[in-house]
Amino acid sequence: MDRIARVGIIALVVIILLGLLVAVMVVKPFYLFETVEADEIGVRYNGGQIKDVVGPGIYSDFGLYVSMKKFTTQSYQFTVEDAEVITADNQRLGVTVSGSVFRPGLIDVEKIRQLWTKYEKVYTNDDALQAVISNLATQAMKVCVGDRPYQDSVIGSDRDSLRNCIDTELNKLAVSYGLSITNVTVPNVALSPAVQELLDAITRSRLETEKAVQDKQKAITEGEARRAEQEAQIRIEQSKLQETTKQQTILAQLEQEKLVAQQAVIEAQKNNDLLSAQRDLEINKAQAAAAIEKARADLARELALAEIYAKNSNYYQYQMALVNASAIKSTDKLIFVQEGTFPQLVFGNNLSPVVPVGTTPTPQ
Repeated sequence: MDRIARVGIIALVVIILLGLLVAVMVVKPFYLFETVEADEIGVRYNGGQIKDVVGPGIYSDFGLYVSMKKFTTQSYQFTVEDAEVITADNQRLGVTVSGSVFRPGLIDVEKIRQLWTKYEKVYTNDDALQAVISNLATQAMKVCVGDRPYQDSVIGSDRDSLRNCIDTELNKLAVSYGLSITNVTVPNVALSPAVQELLDAITRSRLETEKAVQDKQKAITEGEARRAEQEAQIRIEQSKLQETTKQQTILAQLEQEKLVAQQAVIEAQKNNDLLSAQRDLEINKAQAAAAIEKARADLARELALAEIYAKNSNYYQYQMALVNASAIKSTDKLIFVQEGTFPQLVFGNNLSPVVPVGTTPTPQ
């Protein structure tokens, strides 16, 4: 009996403990040291109601039905593809949209309180968020592509216009979820085979046209280049000719200047020679006059004597006699012969002069 009682008591205790455990699990009377990271938002519950929305930190709480749920504030990268979007001119396009989506942050506490019950799963589960973004992006693509013709959706700057439209439309739709969209891109616009073939034809035609224009422009450019080269060559030749002519002109001018200088030198030399000749003539004239005066001075005595001799013949004879007498030396020998005869001299031993010097000969 005691044994049965003990087993019953033990079973009762186990049941009570299990009940308490289940109660704790259901009621959740506390949580301790719950960490909210720097890129997370924490939503604190109490009795099934939002007690508080908190940022990064460590939190604990006690009470009936207390708990905390967290979600990240980091961006979620999405890519949504719609294989068939109809344009305004009934062309089928495949459009791909990519971007970044952000859940509400700590500055949106009131928005989180208002939308939490409705979009808790979207905030805490990436798959649920992807599903919402896929629906919103598909709707935005249909709106933006459906409002414009095919060409405005795929070509040039109109492609950017399509991206801007999708970005604006997607953010407008995401506002009701408390979400924000950034970095929207349209990386791909896929075409149906028929449209692709038509686009290829248009592209080929445009490229051929552009090539023809480029070929024409190339030909024009090459022609202009050749013409410019020829003109440059002509200008070079003309420049050479002009330079040659210039050099020849300079040389001619220099030669002319040289001739003028030489002529000036010759004229100067002539003038110098003329001046020198004139000076020499004057000098010669002066020297001649001086010589005449000197000669006159030198001959004055002789002229005076001549005049005396001319006027006094006896005095002349006397002077002649003196001259002749002074010309005879003591060693001279005189021989007197008849007028008209030539004297003969005979030399031999023991010969003496016939007439002694200094005696007067006896007339025969």
